[in-house]
Amino acid sequence: MKPVKKIMGLLFAVLTIGTLMWGRNRFDYDDPMLYVWQFVTIAEAFVCFLCFVPCKNRELAKNKKGKLSKRTLFSILFVAVAIPATVFCGIYLLGDRKYYFISLLIIFETIIPFLVNFEGKKPNAREIVIISILCAIGVAGRGLFSMIPQFKPVLAIVIISGVCFGGETGFLVGAVTAFVSNFFFGQGNWTPWQMFCFGIVGFAAGIIFNKGVLKLNKISLCVYGFLSSVILYGGIINFGNTLMYMPYPNKEAIINSYIMGFPLDFLLGISTVFFLWFMAEPMIEKLERIKQKYGLLK
Repeated sequence: MKPVKKIMGLLFAVLTIGTLMWGRNRFDYDDPMLYVWQFVTIAEAFVCFLCFVPCKNRELAKNKKGKLSKRTLFSILFVAVAIPATVFCGIYLLGDRKYYFISLLIIFETIIPFLVNFEGKKPNAREIVIISILCAIGVAGRGLFSMIPQFKPVLAIVIISGVCFGGETGFLVGAVTAFVSNFFFGQGNWTPWQMFCFGIVGFAAGIIFNKGVLKLNKISLCVYGFLSSVILYGGIINFGNTLMYMPYPNKEAIINSYIMGFPLDFLLGISTVFFLWFMAEPMIEKLERIKQKYGLLK
């Protein structure tokens, strides 16, 4: 490790401790500066960790580069048309109150591509078990970091699921994780939006990895994780917030929603980079080993 990195790491460690001590018991719960203090503290700690971690930018697995399967094209149709239409029908036809019903519909719609894939053969129990485990890890990770706003490993796990097992699996893991974890965080009309946003990040990761655009190394995954958190997740969820809380949204309300939501989206992007940096290599290596040993989700 270079001496410069050690010095920078020590400097940011001191800054992190100083920021924690300075802001302790200084802000009320409803004070907006509380979130700024939390964001700055997490950002400093994140940089400190990176300074002390050796940078390994090796490929974690061989990249795919081929045509999309019929199952994937069928999934794209459902993700791009059926699921957004289901969410909007829940808002405008069901009064935005039947969120359990809409959430279950989204889960059923994400399962349909798996039913198409399993047509003509018995479903492999190992495939269902590994998807269930990934969902459970996502739920547990979201609950473990519940005390820190937007600092969650969910998107990192969803992205890893998508690149290892395909876009359909990534979407299913994201949607089920959002639905199940909200039994602890609170169900509401935001649940279908979170399900779709978590899912679309994993689905897109699987698609662009399949096309050879996304490389399986730490840098590439972290860049995608940050951009997808801020642009893809934030772009959809902020628009959804406007529709949920304003019966007649206008241009100004949508712009304000994006401006107010950007700091939280940025913090989510930082947390996704953080967890991908530490989790991607060990998780992908183990999942690839499981895939090769048992021939899962081909």
